[in-house]
Amino acid sequence: MTERPGGEPVRLGIVGAARILPAHLRGMKRLLDANLAPFRITAIAARRIDDAAMFRLRGEGPPPREPVSTNERDPLGAPHRYASDLHPDTLPEIYDDWRTMLDADVVDAVLILVPVGMHHTVALDCLAAGKHVLLEKPLAISVRAGQAIVDEAARRGLVAGVAEGVRYAESARASRWVIDQGLIGALQLWISGGIGNEWSPDRIVARTPWRHRKLEAGGGGAIDIGVHLFHQVRYLMGPVAEISAYARTLEPERFERDAAGSVTSSVTNDVEDAFFANLRFENGAIGTTFWSWGGHGEPTGLSADPAIYGSRGCLKGGEVVLDSGLRGRAGDLFSRGAPPDLRRGYFPAGISDPFALEMLDFLTAIAANGSMEASATEG
Repeated sequence: MTERPGGEPVRLGIVGAARILPAHLRGMKRLLDANLAPFRITAIAARRIDDAAMFRLRGEGPPPREPVSTNERDPLGAPHRYASDLHPDTLPEIYDDWRTMLDADVVDAVLILVPVGMHHTVALDCLAAGKHVLLEKPLAISVRAGQAIVDEAARRGLVAGVAEGVRYAESARASRWVIDQGLIGALQLWISGGIGNEWSPDRIVARTPWRHRKLEAGGGGAIDIGVHLFHQVRYLMGPVAEISAYARTLEPERFERDAAGSVTSSVTNDVEDAFFANLRFENGAIGTTFWSWGGHGEPTGLSADPAIYGSRGCLKGGEVVLDSGLRGRAGDLFSRGAPPDLRRGYFPAGISDPFALEMLDFLTAIAANGSMEASATEG
């Protein structure tokens, strides 16, 4: 169960009308449809009241923004949704300041979707008000700011987590099971990453200029995408013992263009848009992780799944290939071989949406007075 004390649904506030919010609302709707999590969105706060109203009630408020991505695998491509889609009988209050929302005492927990540079400010205010927090990745603009969130949550006995969906994905759970079963043997080598995508070579990433300003974002691809890659690394390969890395700013200015290719806006880019990291793991394995928002010509990538080599075979692009001749999709091997309780625990009611599962983990941790798997400490 995920109720708050007394059996009442958790009152959830949202701070930030971010472009990732539709993906979160889609995940929350799936939880409600499966009767897995008794919660209600009771408040939405944004810098402008119109931005909060954009997500309140279908048919009212400003027109929704178009998704910024056409990639069906990218959460930024999720269609617009409203709080009323989840709770047609109860609409959230809307605010233009998160502090006003906290003063109104209408929430028990807060989903924080503001620019990274504001994460610790909003989170610390929420924790000081006795509210649990779930922050969109990355956790904070710096290690010091992230540690402040971790320490304050621990001091007050509150849940603090990061909305890092990598480990909740089917591919990650299946890959972890394959590794734990010893199918590919002792881990030896890792490689993951990509050069170029729909924002290459010089587009403003996700139409959010703040991503290219160090004082607002903390960094570029290394902090925005790197958190996914390194979360995946730690989940599948274990702790990193040693790291060396290089980062570069390939495109010092980034642009938004119209359909004719004419520049409509630009931003000076003072964060890295490429990094390469070499890793040595505590288990003795070695590896490389890399990423770039730059890259002229065409992209080069390893798919969404890494290549992992062991002493008996490899796991590459989600496929297991063993020296014995066995070959198969990791997901199929997991579905056939993993205990039913493990599969149900990872994917209750058959839900596989990482946004739904991370929210369920958050709400479950609140009810149990425990910690999320993707805790702020892990973030």
